[in-house]
Amino acid sequence: MIEVQIPAGKKAYFASDFHLGFPNNAESLAREKYIIAWLSQVQKDASDLFLLGDLFDFWFEYSQVVPKGFVRFLGKLAEMNDAGIRIHIFVGNHDLWMRTYLKEEIGAIIYDQPTEFSFDIHEKSVKALLGHGDGLGPGDYGYKFLKQIFINPISIFLFKILHPDIGVRLAHLWSNTRKSDTISAGDVPFDSDSDFILNYVRGQMQLDIKSNNHKKAYIFGHRHHPIAFPLGEGSTYFNLGDWFSPNFKNAFYLVLADEEFTFKHSSTF
Repeated sequence: MIEVQIPAGKKAYFASDFHLGFPNNAESLAREKYIIAWLSQVQKDASDLFLLGDLFDFWFEYSQVVPKGFVRFLGKLAEMNDAGIRIHIFVGNHDLWMRTYLKEEIGAIIYDQPTEFSFDIHEKSVKALLGHGDGLGPGDYGYKFLKQIFINPISIFLFKILHPDIGVRLAHLWSNTRKSDTISAGDVPFDSDSDFILNYVRGQMQLDIKSNNHKKAYIFGHRHHPIAFPLGEGSTYFNLGDWFSPNFKNAFYLVLADEEFTFKHSSTF
């Protein structure tokens, strides 16, 4: 359990699945500027910013090279960190190979597993479980198998010895084969019975109840479904949607203020 102190008058913000670089440079740049405008608002009263994975459609850290682009976004995160805002970044399935660059350059704290947090506000504690969401719960065995290949040290080494121009081009070709599935993911109706992250959350919640470790929120991304799903016992499952859907219709975020989580669309700040 990681403790996070939120000072009086400050808030914690949560967002996910920016997929910068997708589906092309022009659309990505417009989205990047939209995200930066939102971050500029967040910066006014944030103590902590939690980004729950897939910030980039592809990210790989070579020994001396990182993918080009996203300088406005990275610069804004650095500016926020310099202003004293803690930046928490979860590794997603599109940026599995995130290592130390963002920690070293912008002071981000990097997480590669679902993590429990205790937010201390006004001498009270609010607990939550955060993660990206890929590979959780039952099913999705094809992806789970591929993930083990992608994170295998041998696979990483073999990819790293490719010239970056070749490696990045291959990654974008792979992404393009899944473009239509990615764009439409948030339009698939949410099914509370089959959603694998929700099934995982329900299991975790039962364990939490047995261990008297009540959590007010279970916060994830990955599925591109913006939803606040009541779980009972005063708990809610949040999925933060995505920021590349047409007209940013799925671009939601979560804010923690005065011991309450509030789910908002990015246009209603």
